[in-house]
Amino acid sequence: MAETVARTGVKRDKDFMYYIKGGDVWRVPRKQPGLPKGRPERVAEAGVDQDTNFIYFLDKDGNVARAKRAVGGQKRKKTAARTAKKGKKGKKTAARKSKKAPAKKAKKGAKKGKRR
Repeated sequence: MAETVARTGVKRDKDFMYYIKGGDVWRVPRKQPGLPKGRPERVAEAGVDQDTNFIYFLDKDGNVARAKRAVGGQKRKKTAARTAKKGKKGKKTAARKSKKAPAKKAKKGAKKGKRR
């Protein structure tokens, strides 16, 4: 599924998040409660030309890998029950749209005590 693009051999640390930006490997400290946001730092220069049809990431061996980007998500199978529900629902909503609902009355504030 994923193919290795560049061999960098980066040793990962669980306290950092790794990502690919501009063809290089970067890392940033993970967010911690009560601590300020960390600054990113370049770990390795991979020199990868990135294609917009792929996502690039650091694999478990510390190498830059890429996988095909799923544009638009996956298509779902349509079932007979789902299409039947959709047909009935469409008719009801069309009937509802033609009727106007009466306007709701504004609620009055809480009762006030006697003033002197």
